[in-house]
Amino acid sequence: MAHVVAAFLRNRGELLLVRRSDAASSYPGRWGGVAGYATGDAADPLADAVREVREETGVAADDLTLVRRGDPVDVDGPEGSFTVHPFLFDCATRSVRPSEELAAVEWVRPPAMLARETVPRLWDAYRAVGPTVETVAADRTHGSAAVSVRALEALRDAAAAAAADDADDGWEGVAAVARALRDARPGMTALATRVNRVMHEAARTPGAVRDRASDAVGTAAGADERAAREAVRVLRGHGDAPAVLTLSRSGTVAAALAALDGPVFVAESRPGGEGREAAASLAADGEREVTLVPDSAVASLLADGAVDAALVGADAVFPDGSVANKVGTRGLALAAAREGVPVYAATARDKVAPGASSTPSGPRSRRPRGWRVRAAVRPDAGRVRDRRHGGRRGRRGGGPRGRRGAPPAGRVGRRRRPRWKGVIRADRLRPSGRP
Repeated sequence: MAHVVAAFLRNRGELLLVRRSDAASSYPGRWGGVAGYATGDAADPLADAVREVREETGVAADDLTLVRRGDPVDVDGPEGSFTVHPFLFDCATRSVRPSEELAAVEWVRPPAMLARETVPRLWDAYRAVGPTVETVAADRTHGSAAVSVRALEALRDAAAAAAADDADDGWEGVAAVARALRDARPGMTALATRVNRVMHEAARTPGAVRDRASDAVGTAAGADERAAREAVRVLRGHGDAPAVLTLSRSGTVAAALAALDGPVFVAESRPGGEGREAAASLAADGEREVTLVPDSAVASLLADGAVDAALVGADAVFPDGSVANKVGTRGLALAAAREGVPVYAATARDKVAPGASSTPSGPRSRRPRGWRVRAAVRPDAGRVRDRRHGGRRGRRGGGPRGRRGAPPAGRVGRRRRPRWKGVIRADRLRPSGRP
């Protein structure tokens, strides 16, 4: 049995489908992924998949990020039997140069393949690599914005499959997937908000959920991109090439830092070590200086004056303005407040938690108190406020060197009326002062 690779390229929630020309060796006129024979080791045909993408579409390996390799799919069709090895890649470009074997190319939402004349078992091959409840639950690499988009894609695909099957219990199955996705990552407010919104706004049919989730993927990606652009605008207020400190791995933060020219410091972010991957990704293009910093060295880096601003993501923003984010964020914020370095949380408003009685990690009464940088979002205006608690009353700076927000030496500062550092919103950064 021949071995074939099938590469699915993903960009902004859409896949690249190609229509095979009359020059194709099999299934001319049919739609499919980028495919070709595996000429190397059938047990590891990744190189064959990358080669086929380059030869048939002109997309270089540098523009591809492997997301997943799926289990082989056996095909018994009118033109022979094949073992298909599916791959899913995130593709950094939508620019394609089709080879003579392709009559047309099109970026489409994945369910569109169910309505087209495709090569055999194309949908099954895609589902072998597409997002699922299990992959969403297991993703410890990406930030909550990216994971929430993957959850919407998983819901969309499950609803599309149920609509195609037209089973009597289709709605109940889709609802069960939505609940499982929401419960898979309870600490990610954006995921729950986006999945709940789809289920609330869609009619109680799999087809309606499929269409609403498809729209929501694009909307979510756009919201995260706008947050990154606004973060860039705010950070450029600290200079043409500001030195920025971050931690963990946030897609929104990474997009903002990629648009800046200044040096970037990335905390290692133990215990998961997500900062290592974030630093490697930012340094890959060689256009900026990127330094990986041990978590224990963050305070010293800030004290040395090497950082103009810190930028972090957020898993959730609570109505009182507090932010839930990766381990180490509070320590970074405390050290930054001590040294007078502003800290910004870049996030879409879908991460605003709907209630104030609890946090993802437990009851609100258990959350740490004291000196910290906090951020808040107004859901009606999409505003993100970065604020720092001030020092003791009657004194401009709380610390021995007069820095605003620094606690008195040898004690933990008490919470006082906050001073607003600024407001990140769609149109401007509001200067300091009462909102």
